[in-house]
Amino acid sequence: MDLSTTYLGLKLKSPFVPSASPLSEDLDNIKRMEEAGASAISLYSVFEEQIRYERYELHHHLTQGTESYPEALSYFPDPSQLFVGVEDYLKHIERAKAACSIPIFASINGSTLGGWTDFAKQIEQAGADALELNLYNIPTNQDQAGSEIEKQYVDVLRAVKASVSIPVAVKVSPFFTNFSNMAKQFDGAGANGLVLFNRFYQPDIELESLEVVPNVMYSTPMAMRLPMRWIAILFERIGSDLAATSGIHRGTDAVKMIMAGASVTMLCSCLLRHGIKHIRVVEQELRDWMTEHEYASVQQMRGSLSQKYCADPGAFERAQYIRAVGVHTLRS
Repeated sequence: MDLSTTYLGLKLKSPFVPSASPLSEDLDNIKRMEEAGASAISLYSVFEEQIRYERYELHHHLTQGTESYPEALSYFPDPSQLFVGVEDYLKHIERAKAACSIPIFASINGSTLGGWTDFAKQIEQAGADALELNLYNIPTNQDQAGSEIEKQYVDVLRAVKASVSIPVAVKVSPFFTNFSNMAKQFDGAGANGLVLFNRFYQPDIELESLEVVPNVMYSTPMAMRLPMRWIAILFERIGSDLAATSGIHRGTDAVKMIMAGASVTMLCSCLLRHGIKHIRVVEQELRDWMTEHEYASVQQMRGSLSQKYCADPGAFERAQYIRAVGVHTLRS
């Protein structure tokens, strides 16, 4: 049985890729993920704010007092070349590459255009096989039009693509007026892959301390419905590969995503809940399903239930909505 797939131009032994999470902060965990059957690993993210802060924090201390002696500034590196602290991230990439034989994807989490995108080049030099660009932003400026936000995202992608030669995948949320058009824009700007979707983290209010606190909850299989529909809509309508993330807990979840058109299925919450060895469970469930339904390869399955041949996906989705609501109304 052939579980191999191609993602970002890389041949992977299976469609199972652990997504960016705290699990990949530990080198032993990375080794265990490979042993459990991971075909590639997406490392935890380094944030735009980390890069900006550490660069200019050091620049501040290096240049403090030099206004009295301007010529002294020539002895100091330009802030755009300072990457202190995030050096640990680069070393982690190097160690992960040395410890594993599978591809290692680095991850940058950002939202605005700036010099921090140059860090992508250092990630490539550290040995990462690909880069996942996680674009996460909650627009709150009421005077900023949606088109400006879209342009900002595409500009960040173009800046990163200009810095590296390794493949770049874009991970975004679904909250655009027309995500189909947004996917086309990312594809046109050179995205090698789209990771659908970034989870929308929503804080809670702690009533005793009267503070706003982070509240990260594990996904459930219900969360896979949204990315599955968009993957089915976009399959072979854009050139970028499609990666499914959020809500994939069982082998049958992976089957659905692959049939919709996903090249890989990314695992996170199920590994945090059940442990790294759960990768083997999910893979075996996929094998069992393929055997029972007489599929010889993942490639044979991929996109078989997509909307590739649907002339009007919008009308199809509208029809499904009416059907679902109509059935519910009749039952009520």
